[in-house]
Amino acid sequence: MLLLALIPAAYVLGMFPSAVMVARARGIDITTEGSGNPGASNVSRVLGWKWGVIVFVLDAAKGAIAAGIGWIGVGRHAGYICAAAAALGHMLPALRRFGGRRFQGGKGVATVGGAMFVLQPILSPILLAIWFAVSRLTKRASLGSFAIIALLPIGEALLGSPAWEIVASIALGLLVLVKHGSNIKRLIRREELSLDEDD
Repeated sequence: MLLLALIPAAYVLGMFPSAVMVARARGIDITTEGSGNPGASNVSRVLGWKWGVIVFVLDAAKGAIAAGIGWIGVGRHAGYICAAAAALGHMLPALRRFGGRRFQGGKGVATVGGAMFVLQPILSPILLAIWFAVSRLTKRASLGSFAIIALLPIGEALLGSPAWEIVASIALGLLVLVKHGSNIKRLIRREELSLDEDD
């Protein structure tokens, strides 16, 4: 029964609009600048990498807290469920208004990544390094995200994780991938924004 209470709590935690708040503190509406996405990559593009790091840490903390509470409170499977709930809250917030203005959800990479730092602490630093390397080399954060979405279940399999965890990670990856639909279209058209440019 505790899990039934933790799932909506994780979802509400995921709705915390980190990027919107950080950008607003700098006098910027992040949903109308750059790609318009309220996430760490767009904040980096518009305000600089230091502010992007702040947003990344805040968004990752949402996933880490949700996964940690689920794991400790109920069990490891609940950690994955709560991570998914937090990611959904981040990507598809039910309350789409903050401070009187409408905002959209983010892509969920940092939130899921934060959860993985709790659930897969050995693998996650390696994936973070890969994400950073691919993103910097290609100047496309989305390509870095696609790389780690593919490598996460492979890494879990190599580490001997149980099949259900690999399936759960694939499901989380697909959730994030669906949210990247616009990025995929822009990549196909070769119109995807780089990390150091805006619209």
